[in-house]
Amino acid sequence: MQKTAIIGSGESGFGAALLAHKNGHEVFVSDAGKISTEKKNTYLEKGIAFEEEQHSLEKLMDADTLIKSPGIPFSNPLIEKLLSSGKRVIDELEFAYGFSRGKVIAITGTNGKTTTTLLTHHLMRAAGMDAGIGGNVGQSWALQLTNEDHDWWVLEVSSFQIEGFENFRPKIAVLLNITPDHLDRYKYDLSLYAATKVKLTAKMAGGDQFIFHEADTNISAAIRKMQGSPELFPFDLAGGPDTKSFLRENELVVKTHEESWSWSLENMALKGRHNQLNTMAALLAARLAGADPLSLGEGLKSFVNAAHRMESVATIRGILFVNDSKGTNVDATAFALEAFDAPLIWIAGGVDKGNDYGLLEDQITNHVRILICLGKDNEKLKKAFSGKIPEILETQNMAQAIQWALEKGVAGDVVLLSPACASFDLFKNYEDRGNQFKAGVLKLKQE
Repeated sequence: MQKTAIIGSGESGFGAALLAHKNGHEVFVSDAGKISTEKKNTYLEKGIAFEEEQHSLEKLMDADTLIKSPGIPFSNPLIEKLLSSGKRVIDELEFAYGFSRGKVIAITGTNGKTTTTLLTHHLMRAAGMDAGIGGNVGQSWALQLTNEDHDWWVLEVSSFQIEGFENFRPKIAVLLNITPDHLDRYKYDLSLYAATKVKLTAKMAGGDQFIFHEADTNISAAIRKMQGSPELFPFDLAGGPDTKSFLRENELVVKTHEESWSWSLENMALKGRHNQLNTMAALLAARLAGADPLSLGEGLKSFVNAAHRMESVATIRGILFVNDSKGTNVDATAFALEAFDAPLIWIAGGVDKGNDYGLLEDQITNHVRILICLGKDNEKLKKAFSGKIPEILETQNMAQAIQWALEKGVAGDVVLLSPACASFDLFKNYEDRGNQFKAGVLKLKQE
């Protein structure tokens, strides 16, 4: 009997454990933290062995294959011991790949992954295609495969997950952008992070397609060392001789194998330059997968993005409040800032990940009226924008930040929560931060 050990019982680990069990494996789950009561009850019901608040090396060494949480790096001492003993250590997506008959669209990039994944799936479903969605969106792929398979799977894939790939081969891969993020995991070397992103294409061959942002110099440098040989489908706002999706006047154009399709920007639910790029990638992916072009326009008009991504919450006294809590790095926040022509009151701050705030100067100059710093340590933010933003305030309380924004705002302003930082100093995660922002805004609206 195949012996499979799961290291970490989060969303991906839980799904992997159930998929392995369903396929007759002897499963052991090990978590350094607490396992939820609900998950433990499921393990007990199915006869899956588990441990919590420890990792028993002897039990893990007994496994044939180990599936680790993406959050655990391969440099972790436990993982290094397992690898040095010759053990196979992979990611949940790599494991799940072996149990699906469906073709895969895998979408990665520093920013825009979730929006592009959701939009690609929406376009395919609107075209009547049998497509599932997973990866970092919704339920884990492994968990879904315990119940059903689809002709196509649209997966949001992070660099952490790609690290654990061996045989994973997308039919279509999408690389949206590469900007500095998570560099503490990659020895503060952007080229190592970029190489991990491009590793997504390592097993791809002729007949597979690779969609990527043509103007991104970090992508251009990384794909020079690409191991796979997929067909290339570059996209960019400016159209070049080989560009497969681009802007032409006020239209978005998509070309696939001699076919051309266009759509007016005015008839798209998503707004902003970064979302135009996300949309180009999604349209190329959907069309290459076989989506009927006649259905694409309606799909673009009807799409609703996920929460915490440029989410309009409410308008109070003519002031629009926008939740972009998912903007956890400088590049994502730059996209958010430039999406609005109106004067901005910007709420930012949190756990700094080595941010270079100088990259935001073009977006804030004569644009941001007030900066409200929301974090335990705001000194770097204040120093970066002192003298460049007319008024800078600081607080550790979300309700206070919202109240100040309303008091100091005037009709026509936009209050933008786009932190450019991680959330863990004051909040559980970016969802908690965004939810507190939305709740506070809606409470003020009711008052």
